[in-house]
Amino acid sequence: MTHPWFLGEATPRILAHRGFVPSDSENVAENSVAALAAGRATGTLYLESDCHLTADGDVVLFHDDDLRRVTGDPRRVADIRTRELTDIMSTRGGLAVLPDVLQAFPDARFNLDVKADAVAHQVGTLVAREAHRVLLTSFSDRRREVALAAARSQGGEPATSAGARTLAGVLAALAARLPRLAARRLDGVDALQIPERHRGIPILSRRLLDLAHARGIEVHVWTVNDPDAMTRLIGVGVDGIVTDRADLGAAARAKSL
Repeated sequence: MTHPWFLGEATPRILAHRGFVPSDSENVAENSVAALAAGRATGTLYLESDCHLTADGDVVLFHDDDLRRVTGDPRRVADIRTRELTDIMSTRGGLAVLPDVLQAFPDARFNLDVKADAVAHQVGTLVAREAHRVLLTSFSDRRREVALAAARSQGGEPATSAGARTLAGVLAALAARLPRLAARRLDGVDALQIPERHRGIPILSRRLLDLAHARGIEVHVWTVNDPDAMTRLIGVGVDGIVTDRADLGAAARAKSL
Protein backbone atom coordinates (compact mmCIF):
# COMPACT_ATOMS: atom_id res chain seq x y z
CA MET A 1 0.00 0.00 0.00
CA THR A 2 1.32 3.45 -0.93
CA HIS A 3 2.14 5.63 2.06
CA PRO A 4 0.07 8.86 2.22
CA TRP A 5 3.27 10.94 1.99
CA PHE A 6 3.40 10.00 -1.68
CA LEU A 7 -0.23 10.82 -2.41
CA GLY A 8 0.13 14.59 -2.20
CA GLU A 9 0.83 14.95 -5.90
CA ALA A 10 1.90 12.95 -8.92
CA THR A 11 5.56 12.38 -9.72
CA PRO A 12 7.99 13.88 -10.37
CA ARG A 13 8.26 15.41 -6.92
CA ILE A 14 10.34 18.46 -6.10
CA LEU A 15 11.81 18.48 -2.59
CA ALA A 16 12.88 21.90 -1.37
CA HIS A 17 16.30 21.16 0.13
CA ARG A 18 16.52 23.01 3.47
CA GLY A 19 13.66 25.13 2.18
CA PHE A 20 14.44 27.73 -0.43
CA VAL A 21 16.58 30.85 -0.12
CA PRO A 22 15.74 33.25 -2.98
CA SER A 23 18.77 35.06 -4.36
CA ASP A 24 17.20 38.45 -3.66
CA SER A 25 16.33 37.65 -0.04
CA GLU A 26 18.47 39.23 2.63
CA ASN A 27 19.04 37.61 6.01
CA VAL A 28 17.23 34.37 5.20
CA ALA A 29 19.15 31.27 6.26
CA GLU A 30 18.58 27.73 5.05
CA ASN A 31 16.22 25.66 7.22
CA SER A 32 14.70 28.81 8.71
CA VAL A 33 10.95 29.39 8.89
CA ALA A 34 11.29 31.96 6.11
CA ALA A 35 13.17 29.48 3.90
CA LEU A 36 10.47 26.85 4.42
CA ALA A 37 7.79 29.40 3.59
CA ALA A 38 9.69 30.44 0.46
CA GLY A 39 9.87 26.80 -0.59
CA ARG A 40 6.12 26.42 -0.24
CA ALA A 41 5.58 29.70 -2.11
CA THR A 42 7.15 28.15 -5.22
CA GLY A 43 4.30 25.65 -5.22
CA THR A 44 6.55 22.89 -3.91
CA LEU A 45 4.68 20.56 -1.57
CA TYR A 46 7.70 18.73 -0.15
CA LEU A 47 10.01 20.40 2.37
CA GLU A 48 13.33 18.72 3.14
CA SER A 49 15.13 19.55 6.36
CA ASP A 50 17.43 18.25 9.09
CA CYS A 51 16.94 17.67 12.81
CA HIS A 52 19.19 18.50 15.77
CA LEU A 53 18.57 18.85 19.49
CA THR A 54 19.18 22.03 21.50
CA ALA A 55 20.55 22.16 25.05
CA ASP A 56 16.93 22.34 26.25
CA GLY A 57 15.99 19.17 24.38
CA ASP A 58 13.99 20.90 21.64
CA VAL A 59 14.13 19.54 18.10
CA VAL A 60 15.15 22.25 15.65
CA LEU A 61 15.72 22.20 11.93
CA PHE A 62 19.43 22.71 11.34
CA HIS A 63 21.78 20.91 8.98
CA ASP A 64 25.17 21.25 10.66
CA ASP A 65 25.86 20.26 14.25
CA ASP A 66 27.28 23.73 14.88
CA LEU A 67 26.42 27.30 13.91
CA ARG A 68 29.70 28.20 12.22
CA ARG A 69 28.61 28.10 8.59
CA VAL A 70 25.23 29.76 9.08
CA THR A 71 26.05 32.40 11.71
CA GLY A 72 29.82 32.36 12.23
CA ASP A 73 29.30 31.07 15.78
CA PRO A 74 31.46 27.96 16.41
CA ARG A 75 29.25 26.54 19.16
CA ARG A 76 27.34 23.30 18.71
CA VAL A 77 23.55 23.39 18.42
CA ALA A 78 23.40 20.89 21.28
CA ASP A 79 25.17 23.35 23.59
CA ILE A 80 22.86 26.31 23.01
CA ARG A 81 19.58 27.00 24.81
CA THR A 82 16.54 27.27 22.58
CA ARG A 83 15.81 30.85 23.64
CA GLU A 84 19.30 32.01 22.67
CA LEU A 85 19.14 30.13 19.37
CA THR A 86 15.79 31.77 18.70
CA ASP A 87 17.39 35.18 19.24
CA ILE A 88 20.33 34.31 16.98
CA MET A 89 18.02 33.17 14.17
CA SER A 90 15.56 36.04 14.57
CA THR A 91 17.47 38.08 11.97
CA ARG A 92 18.05 35.07 9.72
CA GLY A 93 14.51 33.98 8.90
CA GLY A 94 13.43 32.58 12.26
CA LEU A 95 14.34 29.42 14.11
CA ALA A 96 12.38 26.40 12.87
CA VAL A 97 11.30 24.28 15.85
CA LEU A 98 9.87 20.98 14.64
CA PRO A 99 6.46 20.99 16.39
CA ASP A 100 5.93 24.63 15.38
CA VAL A 101 6.65 24.10 11.69
CA LEU A 102 4.49 20.99 11.54
CA GLN A 103 1.67 23.22 12.74
CA ALA A 104 2.65 26.23 10.61
CA PHE A 105 2.68 24.25 7.35
CA PRO A 106 -0.27 21.88 7.78
CA ASP A 107 -0.50 20.93 4.10
CA ALA A 108 3.21 20.37 3.48
CA ARG A 109 4.93 17.01 3.34
CA PHE A 110 8.15 16.89 5.36
CA ASN A 111 11.31 14.95 4.52
CA LEU A 112 13.27 14.93 7.78
CA ASP A 113 16.89 13.83 8.07
CA VAL A 114 17.78 12.68 11.60
CA LYS A 115 21.25 14.16 12.02
CA ALA A 116 22.26 13.06 15.53
CA ASP A 117 21.80 10.04 17.75
CA ALA A 118 20.44 12.16 20.58
CA VAL A 119 17.56 13.51 18.50
CA ALA A 120 16.32 10.29 16.88
CA HIS A 121 13.81 9.13 19.51
CA GLN A 122 12.34 12.58 20.02
CA VAL A 123 11.88 13.20 16.30
CA GLY A 124 9.97 9.96 15.98
CA THR A 125 7.77 10.81 18.94
CA LEU A 126 7.03 14.32 17.67
CA VAL A 127 6.05 13.29 14.16
CA ALA A 128 3.91 10.30 15.17
CA ARG A 129 0.62 12.21 14.99
CA GLU A 130 1.61 13.69 11.61
CA ALA A 131 3.15 10.49 10.26
CA HIS A 132 0.94 10.53 7.17
CA ARG A 133 2.89 13.52 5.87
CA VAL A 134 6.39 12.76 7.14
CA LEU A 135 9.23 10.77 5.61
CA LEU A 136 12.08 9.98 8.02
CA THR A 137 15.57 9.39 6.76
CA SER A 138 19.18 9.40 7.93
CA PHE A 139 22.58 8.40 6.61
CA SER A 140 22.59 6.16 9.67
CA ASP A 141 20.13 3.29 9.36
CA ARG A 142 20.36 2.85 13.13
CA ARG A 143 19.23 6.42 13.81
CA ARG A 144 16.49 6.06 11.23
CA GLU A 145 15.26 2.87 12.85
CA VAL A 146 15.26 4.44 16.33
CA ALA A 147 13.13 7.32 15.04
CA LEU A 148 10.75 4.96 13.25
CA ALA A 149 10.38 2.79 16.36
CA ALA A 150 9.55 5.85 18.46
CA ALA A 151 6.89 6.96 15.99
CA ARG A 152 5.39 3.47 15.85
CA SER A 153 5.27 3.27 19.64
CA GLN A 154 2.97 6.31 19.50
CA GLY A 155 0.77 4.83 16.77
CA GLY A 156 2.41 6.58 13.80
CA GLU A 157 3.89 5.06 10.66
CA PRO A 158 6.04 7.58 8.75
CA ALA A 159 7.42 6.81 5.33
CA THR A 160 11.16 6.19 5.22
CA SER A 161 14.10 6.09 2.85
CA ALA A 162 17.18 3.89 3.01
CA GLY A 163 20.27 4.79 5.00
CA ALA A 164 23.84 4.32 3.81
CA ARG A 165 24.16 0.73 5.02
CA THR A 166 20.98 -0.36 3.27
CA LEU A 167 21.92 1.42 0.05
CA ALA A 168 25.42 -0.08 0.08
CA GLY A 169 23.91 -3.54 0.43
CA VAL A 170 21.56 -2.97 -2.49
CA LEU A 171 24.35 -1.66 -4.71
CA ALA A 172 26.66 -4.53 -3.78
CA ALA A 173 23.97 -7.09 -4.58
CA LEU A 174 23.27 -5.45 -7.93
CA ALA A 175 26.99 -5.39 -8.76
CA ALA A 176 27.15 -9.10 -7.96
CA ARG A 177 24.13 -9.67 -10.22
CA LEU A 178 22.01 -10.91 -7.34
CA PRO A 179 18.73 -9.07 -7.98
CA ARG A 180 16.71 -11.12 -5.50
CA LEU A 181 19.14 -10.29 -2.71
CA ALA A 182 19.07 -6.62 -3.76
CA ALA A 183 15.27 -6.67 -3.64
CA ARG A 184 15.24 -8.23 -0.16
CA ARG A 185 17.55 -5.51 1.10
CA LEU A 186 14.93 -2.96 0.09
CA ASP A 187 12.38 -4.44 2.48
CA GLY A 188 10.91 -1.80 4.77
CA VAL A 189 11.83 1.29 2.77
CA ASP A 190 9.60 3.49 0.66
CA ALA A 191 12.26 5.50 -1.18
CA LEU A 192 15.90 5.64 -2.17
CA GLN A 193 17.29 9.16 -1.84
CA ILE A 194 20.67 9.20 -3.53
CA PRO A 195 23.22 11.34 -5.34
CA GLU A 196 23.60 10.65 -9.03
CA ARG A 197 27.28 10.03 -8.38
CA HIS A 198 29.44 9.78 -5.26
CA ARG A 199 33.14 10.59 -5.58
CA GLY A 200 32.91 10.00 -9.29
CA ILE A 201 31.25 6.60 -8.93
CA PRO A 202 27.77 6.29 -10.47
CA ILE A 203 25.04 5.52 -7.93
CA LEU A 204 21.99 6.01 -10.11
CA SER A 205 21.60 3.37 -12.80
CA ARG A 206 18.92 1.85 -14.97
CA ARG A 207 19.14 -1.38 -12.98
CA LEU A 208 18.65 0.45 -9.68
CA LEU A 209 15.69 2.39 -11.05
CA ASP A 210 14.07 -0.73 -12.45
CA LEU A 211 14.62 -2.69 -9.24
CA ALA A 212 13.18 0.09 -7.07
CA HIS A 213 10.17 0.63 -9.30
CA ALA A 214 9.44 -3.09 -9.45
CA ARG A 215 9.25 -3.00 -5.64
CA GLY A 216 7.06 0.11 -5.58
CA ILE A 217 9.93 2.22 -4.23
CA GLU A 218 10.62 5.74 -5.43
CA VAL A 219 14.04 7.11 -6.37
CA HIS A 220 14.88 10.72 -5.47
CA VAL A 221 18.17 12.31 -6.54
CA TRP A 222 20.01 15.00 -4.59
CA THR A 223 21.17 17.77 -4.73
CA VAL A 224 20.32 18.96 -8.25
CA ASN A 225 20.29 22.69 -8.99
CA ASP A 226 20.82 22.78 -12.75
CA PRO A 227 17.53 22.85 -14.70
CA ASP A 228 18.95 20.84 -17.61
CA ALA A 229 20.07 18.13 -15.18
CA MET A 230 16.61 18.17 -13.59
CA THR A 231 14.98 17.68 -16.98
CA ARG A 232 17.41 14.89 -17.89
CA LEU A 233 16.84 13.02 -14.61
CA ILE A 234 13.08 13.35 -14.83
CA GLY A 235 13.35 12.03 -18.38
CA VAL A 236 15.15 8.86 -17.31
CA GLY A 237 12.46 8.13 -14.75
CA VAL A 238 13.54 9.41 -11.34
CA ASP A 239 10.58 10.14 -9.09
CA GLY A 240 11.93 13.14 -7.23
CA ILE A 241 14.50 15.92 -7.37
CA VAL A 242 15.98 17.33 -4.17
CA THR A 243 17.10 20.86 -4.90
CA ASP A 244 18.22 24.16 -3.39
CA ARG A 245 16.37 25.82 -6.27
CA ALA A 246 12.76 24.89 -5.67
CA ASP A 247 11.76 27.63 -8.10
CA LEU A 248 13.69 25.99 -10.95
CA GLY A 249 12.50 22.58 -9.81
CA ALA A 250 8.88 23.66 -9.94
CA ALA A 251 9.42 24.92 -13.50
CA ALA A 252 11.11 21.66 -14.54
CA ARG A 253 8.28 19.65 -13.03
CA ALA A 254 5.64 21.73 -14.79
CA LYS A 255 7.47 21.27 -18.09
CA SER A 256 7.46 17.48 -17.65
CA LEU A 257 3.75 17.12 -16.91
